[in-house]
Amino acid sequence: MARRPRSRRRPLASVPGRFRRTVLAGLVTASVAVPVAGAARPAEVPAPVPAAVAPLRAGTADVLAARLEERYAAERVALAEAGRTAEEYGAGRRAASLREMAGADRRFLEFDGRDGGRSAEVVGDLARADRIAVLVPGADTGLDAYGRFRAGAVALQGAAGGRTAVVAWLGYRTPATGSAASLTPGRADQAAPRLRAFVEGLARMRPGARITLLGHSYGSVVCARAAPGLPVAAVVLFGSPGTGSDHVTGLGTGAAVWAGRSDGDWIGGIPHVRVPLLAGSELGFGTDPTDPGFGARAFAAGDGGHSDYLAPGSVSLRSLALIVGGEEPDRA
Repeated sequence: MARRPRSRRRPLASVPGRFRRTVLAGLVTASVAVPVAGAARPAEVPAPVPAAVAPLRAGTADVLAARLEERYAAERVALAEAGRTAEEYGAGRRAASLREMAGADRRFLEFDGRDGGRSAEVVGDLARADRIAVLVPGADTGLDAYGRFRAGAVALQGAAGGRTAVVAWLGYRTPATGSAASLTPGRADQAAPRLRAFVEGLARMRPGARITLLGHSYGSVVCARAAPGLPVAAVVLFGSPGTGSDHVTGLGTGAAVWAGRSDGDWIGGIPHVRVPLLAGSELGFGTDPTDPGFGARAFAAGDGGHSDYLAPGSVSLRSLALIVGGEEPDRA
């Protein structure tokens, strides 16, 4: 078993000047904003309290398909009700998005429109899937701008092919890019238990299916926090700011860990440091997962931008689809 290196925080003085100034600016911002954010939440579009749903259970493909169709139908009703509530509130953009999400061809396992919104949408035939990909988004993903996230899930399912289902898991309140919340692990720590419970439910429902956990950007931090002991075959980190661990062994998983970053991704220019903050939190996420010293398997990710990893026809999409299928992608 590989020896886990001692966790270390890179001294701020060792960071190049421009990066050091970025970190110091972020430190000041986060030191002030994090306590304030805990005291006052931004206004949210109201939504009905969701009905309780039964836990996912195993069964034959036909039995499971029938149960899932009942769940999907119930969540369509919940989405439609939340859309009407948003319309009455005057949130036209949210209402329009929810109306589209409530379409007859959509399959949601979970939906809660409160507190910014939570959802889990299935693309593909989950009842008969041999391979399941759980896709976790990064910053700025929410119900008002949900279409891009779903498009990525659709592209991944199409590229993976075969009996593959992709679950677009928007199970947490994503931070805004550049906000104090996007620079600290607080949102990820809150999201990780929900993601763990969700993936464990999928594993119980489809025992024997190959499950892959994929996290984009801040979503990679969520996946890293949820990874220890999780019943998945692979964890994929792409466009990642870091995980909070200095080495792959710090993720506490026996799954294959893959990491990739495209040449055109601005996130490659951020400082990979961790700086202590007030109340035990930290600023930054430490070692770059694509750094050879981190110990992850590096996959080819092409030259796209930060939001292009799931673009149809891209090198990165091909790599991700191969990993989901249990195959070896081209190495970076």
